Amino acid sequence: MQEHRTETRTAAVTDTAPMGAVLRGLDKLSGDTVDLTLAPGETGRVWRLTVTLDECRFPADNPASDAFAFLDISDPTRNSHLFSGWMIASSPALNPLDNSRYDVWVLRCKSS
Repeated sequence: MQEHRTETRTAAVTDTAPMGAVLRGLDKLSGDTVDLTLAPGETGRVWRLTVTLDECRFPADNPASDAFAFLDISDPTRNSHLFSGWMIASSPALNPLDNSRYDVWVLRCKSS
């Protein structure tokens, strides 16, 4: 009988709260982009969308390697909630905002 060994690796995520996150917005019609820096709990605007950052986390062993941000995105002009969940900087297509006009994604956590 052959013995199988399996290893599981988990990336440690920092317990210290970063100062916020840097996001980028894209207007798909005009091609314009805008960067937005938010602190945890803060709400900002990307054109007509409101974006609220709940928290931003990063791997403790390599803070520059990735960012995981929990965002809530709404369009108050249409009274619609568009997105709520984690976005990952290195894989923006994994859990994207689904909007025909605008795109929003995470660039990095802000640590200072």
